[in-house]
Amino acid sequence: MSRRLVIALTAVLAVTACSSSEPASTKPTFGGGPRPTVAAGDLAAAKQAAGIEDCPAAGDAASGLPDITLDCLGGGRPVNLSELGGTPTVINLWASWCAPCRTEMPLLARADEAYGGRVRFIGIDFKDSAPDDAIELARSTGVTYPQLSDPDQEVAAALGVVALPQTVFVDAQGRMVATERKEFRSYADLTAAIDQNLGVTP
Repeated sequence: MSRRLVIALTAVLAVTACSSSEPASTKPTFGGGPRPTVAAGDLAAAKQAAGIEDCPAAGDAASGLPDITLDCLGGGRPVNLSELGGTPTVINLWASWCAPCRTEMPLLARADEAYGGRVRFIGIDFKDSAPDDAIELARSTGVTYPQLSDPDQEVAAALGVVALPQTVFVDAQGRMVATERKEFRSYADLTAAIDQNLGVTP
């Protein structure tokens, strides 16, 4: 196989999915390059300006979700994933450096609006060292549903994260019923997956 073909195939794979094991220095970043530390107050202001909702309070026990507590992106109450039962939930894992995530997130924002309170949407900003870039990406893609922060990959093993984006479907009893390790490329594909896995239509 020629060197030129190998390079071309590598580029295609990089666009198709963002590997969570990729060294940080090789990842595309939303803002470009290493980021300085951002003050918590600045993040809170950016979150408010973006219209991102507060993270949810504890709900019913979710037996299928790990007993892991994550901070709320941009500030707010921490959330224990094992307390996210009671409502059918779509959990989307993403990062500001993930190109496919940028194209998928507007679809999730549209679905969040269409389903209202019948399906809860929650994002997890995963393995991301630039929370300000993450908040800006949420703002620019219209995402306003609650966002958790997992820069240290605490959920990696429990949720089987191998690449981003990844979407986990949790039923009203708090059971993980399906995981999609791919980018949703159309709104129809996303709503079909929600219907199939959670039994809810827009």
